[in-house]
Amino acid sequence: MTKHKPRPAKTTNERMIKVNHAGENGAVAIYRAQSWMVRWRAPELLLGVLENLTHEKQHRDIFKAYLAKRNVRRCVSYHICGVGGTVLGLITGICGGKAIAATTYAVESVVLQHLETQLAYLQNHDREAYDAVCLIIADEQSHHDQALLALKGTNFWTSGIIKIVRLSTELVIRFGMRQPLKH
Repeated sequence: MTKHKPRPAKTTNERMIKVNHAGENGAVAIYRAQSWMVRWRAPELLLGVLENLTHEKQHRDIFKAYLAKRNVRRCVSYHICGVGGTVLGLITGICGGKAIAATTYAVESVVLQHLETQLAYLQNHDREAYDAVCLIIADEQSHHDQALLALKGTNFWTSGIIKIVRLSTELVIRFGMRQPLKH
């Protein structure tokens, strides 16, 4: 039995899930790196970071299964998200609780908006992709809300982190969703 080489995404639905899969890889990397740093910087945050890490691994697996079922290769940005997430997680983990909360809040703000837009589209185009997104949205909302509570107001430092991380997250999504060149 030969295994077919995964193919590029052919539809908007498939591109959406590829980008989601790459984003979840980035989220796994962020929380993994943060978990290394909070052990000595803010040990009281370790259980929450590990819980979020577990959720993000599950989300990545949901999207990986969707792509595998359709024999669609992962997004070009998959490893970029992993490396970027690791760097972001290390830096914010070293900076402590407010930086971790600001990062989570910023990422999840963008992700939730992105997922809501996807749901509106997928509902009429791909029920399985729609269901996959529905499986993760409550966890993402919970991460967002917990981070917002932990911020309890922002200062110059956390506002800067939020702006930079939001912009970076938006750029990664746009890069992943770009349309392939037609020859």
